[in-house]
Amino acid sequence: MSRPLLYLDVDGPLNPYAAKPSKRPAGYTTIRASVGRERPLRVWLHPGHGAALLRLPYDLCWATTWMAQANRWIAPVVGLPELPYVDFGETLFAHRADGVHWKTEAIVAHAAGRPFAWVDDEQSPADTAYVTAHHPAPALLHHVSPRLGLREQDFTTLTEFAATLPA
Repeated sequence: MSRPLLYLDVDGPLNPYAAKPSKRPAGYTTIRASVGRERPLRVWLHPGHGAALLRLPYDLCWATTWMAQANRWIAPVVGLPELPYVDFGETLFAHRADGVHWKTEAIVAHAAGRPFAWVDDEQSPADTAYVTAHHPAPALLHHVSPRLGLREQDFTTLTEFAATLPA
């Protein structure tokens, strides 16, 4: 069996955008990304996150509004190679009446039955219910605080989940 997938959101888990705006978190660096915006976006990134993510027993994949741009702006700063990404296409920011996040259905389709973990700051019980109903393999939807970003306990949770999966 192949390794599980780890879907990575950028804003929240890697960029703790909700931290105090006047105080960059310790260990983070600031970039200004011009991603189709009039004003560059301020992004805080931790250069050690890439190595920590690569040590996890997962195949990494972007699951972010940044899509392919994450490989240009985010990966080099955190120390990740170019990664595949979920192309949200028409579903980008699409509202769903059932309360399921607009990313969820596309992530389940992308996983194609493989076990996965998904780190994001916007999941809800509706997303967990959707994944349970539509995905045949184990899945972990792991909330990361957008004020804190990925922390050691998040890496521990991801490692423990992967250890529960069949070899």
